[in-house]
Amino acid sequence: MIVLALDTCLAACSAALSRDGETLGWLSEPMTRGHQERLAPMVRDLMATHGLTFADIDRIGVTVGPGSFTGLRVGLAFAKGLGLALGKPCIGVSTLAALAAGVDTLGVTAVVIDAGRGRLYLQIFEGDAPLMGPDTLTPEMAAARLTEICPDGRLTLTGPGAALLAPAAPGATVDVQDTADPTAVARLTASAPLAAPRPLYLRPPDAKVKAA
Repeated sequence: MIVLALDTCLAACSAALSRDGETLGWLSEPMTRGHQERLAPMVRDLMATHGLTFADIDRIGVTVGPGSFTGLRVGLAFAKGLGLALGKPCIGVSTLAALAAGVDTLGVTAVVIDAGRGRLYLQIFEGDAPLMGPDTLTPEMAAARLTEICPDGRLTLTGPGAALLAPAAPGATVDVQDTADPTAVARLTASAPLAAPRPLYLRPPDAKVKAA
């Protein structure tokens, strides 16, 4: 099975290819804007480098948040459009799960993303299994959740907001990842059940529609 995996939810535009669980290659460019212009050429170049056509793809995976509202929509629209055009399944992958999958540990991993407005996105995993659902919390609430789920403090903090919770977990290993590893997105896509992707919004967008 050939998987194309995409990530535009955080501070990068990324794509990866895998075949039967083995990574063929990946590309990633740091950016907070401009995903819409770079994603299609990046995928085209990645496919050409590995001698594949779009018809060779069996499954498409895309991160669905939480993260940048604009970036999320760019990746999701591209993946869904490509899946529809090719008649191939498109699968959503949580950004939090992808960040957890990028950490080389079988223990407890807490994934933290700065949600802005003094709040954090948090989800805690043991291996690939979530120990809580994704949530939006104040730093104080997030610290309490860490203590509740992992009272001995033996865990790994990861994600672009990991340093924000590090003082609350002095015994933790801090492995900051600013973006999801696209090869981890590909692994999760390959093993995920078939389901239509839906955006994972954990808070309202900053932009508001003005009342008439």
